[in-house]
Amino acid sequence: MIRSTLAITILAICGWAGLSTAQAQELRLDPEKVMGPTACGDCHEASIAAWRDTHHFSTFKQMPRTDEARDIADKLDIKRIKAEGECVSCHFTSKMEDGEVDTIAGITCESCHGAGKDWIEIHSDFGGKDATAETESEAHRKERWAKSEAAGMIRPGDLYKLAENCYQCHTVPKENLVNTGGHPAGSNFELVAWSQGEVRHNVWYNDGAANAEASQNRQRLMFLVGQALDLEYALRGVAKATQKAQYAVEMAKRAKRSALRIKAISDAGVSIPEVGALLKIAGSAKVSLNNEAALTAAADQVATQAKAIASKYDGSELAALDGLLPKPDAYKGSVHTP
Repeated sequence: MIRSTLAITILAICGWAGLSTAQAQELRLDPEKVMGPTACGDCHEASIAAWRDTHHFSTFKQMPRTDEARDIADKLDIKRIKAEGECVSCHFTSKMEDGEVDTIAGITCESCHGAGKDWIEIHSDFGGKDATAETESEAHRKERWAKSEAAGMIRPGDLYKLAENCYQCHTVPKENLVNTGGHPAGSNFELVAWSQGEVRHNVWYNDGAANAEASQNRQRLMFLVGQALDLEYALRGVAKATQKAQYAVEMAKRAKRSALRIKAISDAGVSIPEVGALLKIAGSAKVSLNNEAALTAAADQVATQAKAIASKYDGSELAALDGLLPKPDAYKGSVHTP
């Protein structure tokens, strides 16, 4: 969700701003379970270094100072962006410090992988004091990952759940932000283009390099799962819209564009059954106001197909997508981009 808003006061612009209990409840991450990026950086130094060169990092200081943010904040009567839970949930990371919620950073590791208190030690225990990732047994590795996921970690292997975090924010599921605040009704987000420009630090899907691009197979899978998520969250947006205004109109347009992209994927020769199911859902969904139950059900069906794609395929079956994948010069924030 690209919620560009204003920190009017010096306090909000420069850093700390406490959140009330009610505001904290709006956050996507539980502040009491957030560890903060330094906890991850103890082991993942290269990933943290890559993150520090991204918009996810710089939004903490830069976003509240923009003219767009000031305009939206004024319209919504927002006084302190870092104390406004509705904004903090997507633009920032909050942590419980000395009994109060402290906004500590921009979009961090835990924004994507889940608040880490319950799993951070589990996922870094390779089998004892002297064990390492290289000496860890396969059985222990499987058990470690299972326990980490059960404790709330979102691992890159669960591509649907990982990418869902992106679409939950980049599709702006807050009608008032758009209709009253003039906030954009979501960004022109596409998972491959927006991740491969900056947030490429996952070593498991890019040949082990610290911030290399994902493999071709991984990009194919990301693209397809991303298109399904785009359709899902467009449908959810229309389902929640209450008035025929900018938000509803833009979400309906997004749903139509998403449906056309799914058709283009099918026309390109991607013949897996899940794509056929997505086409059918998109074609039968009545994208209109006052249709929440049906649209929510359709979105749930899309989610089912997207999860199936993420779990059943590794991208090698999706070579027909290659002509649709974004080229490096289209990557968001990339060194390739002029």
